Amino acid sequence: MGFDPKYTVTPKILKALSRIEIARHDIIGLPITAALIASFRESARLASTHHSTAIEGNLLTPLEVQEVIKGGRHFPNRQKDEDEVRNYYRALEYVEVLAKQNMPIQEQDVKTLHGLSFRGRQNPTPYRDAQNVIRNGKLIVYIPPKAEDVGPLMRELMAWVPQALGDDVPIPFIAGLAHYQLATIHPYYDGNGRTARLLTTLILHKYGYDLKGIYSLEEYYARNLQGYYDALTVGDDEDYYEGNRNTADLTGFLTYFVEGMAESFDKICRQARNNQKEGNIDQSPILRNLSPQQRQALKLFISSKEITAKEIAHFFQYNDRQARYLCQKWVSEGFLEISGSGFKDRKYRLINHYEQLIQSQLPQ
Repeated sequence: MGFDPKYTVTPKILKALSRIEIARHDIIGLPITAALIASFRESARLASTHHSTAIEGNLLTPLEVQEVIKGGRHFPNRQKDEDEVRNYYRALEYVEVLAKQNMPIQEQDVKTLHGLSFRGRQNPTPYRDAQNVIRNGKLIVYIPPKAEDVGPLMRELMAWVPQALGDDVPIPFIAGLAHYQLATIHPYYDGNGRTARLLTTLILHKYGYDLKGIYSLEEYYARNLQGYYDALTVGDDEDYYEGNRNTADLTGFLTYFVEGMAESFDKICRQARNNQKEGNIDQSPILRNLSPQQRQALKLFISSKEITAKEIAHFFQYNDRQARYLCQKWVSEGFLEISGSGFKDRKYRLINHYEQLIQSQLPQ
């Protein structure tokens, strides 16, 4: 039969969808500068990392998350929390890579996103091979499908996404409903929530709702965590087979999800409009030629005209050899140029084309 979600498009849902489309249209037409994209993208990714891992119990503050990811800082007895935020951040980077691929989202992509976010490795994670349960303290609140049913249910879900696209189901609906269903299937012993949120982001980014990568839905979930859990809790029994979670009316969850999207999109639209009032010039067409890594590296040049390979290594958490190779690659691609004569004191700067974009947005 396959995944066949039931919901009603209520006036509240239509109103939220209208807000999403208005904000999306406005963002496309508003000027987004190099400095703004570098800053907003990074802020959105760090916010998504903090809030998504906080939902799972991570205790690092937003500032500590930034220090771990960008500064390489270590906190005593916090290795697990540090690993979680680094892994989720890397998974968000990979979402952007997947979104650019000219093919439907694959079941393997979901497994890889789990591998990155939960284990920090770009290796697809096999589904669980035994039963698991979701508890609130000692109380069992949900018993997911049996392990032998996980594979078929996940294949049905991934087949439903292109089918829904073909049926002109609104992209926000598809993203939200896919989130719900992955959480329902609960294909892993742990990391299901993170994976569901990453799949949601991938669907939105791939099908035109990325808003240039400068928003965070996770912040909305985390701000009202009980509302998030309540929205995911539907059906009248804790057992997948005995209850009706797999056939329940999902109008409530869909309402929660699209209202969250509308709120997040409105926030970014307001920020972009403020940027427009300051008279900045739209630089996003030029920036689209850069890779995700290169766009991230722009932030380094906001505070310094020249950087070293060691600074690149520190920024991306690479070893020195990887960083030197990356710098050489960027020189050959026309992103950086060498500034400094000797090997030991070699520095790199943006080529003039990109340096002008950055410098034009800095305070005089």
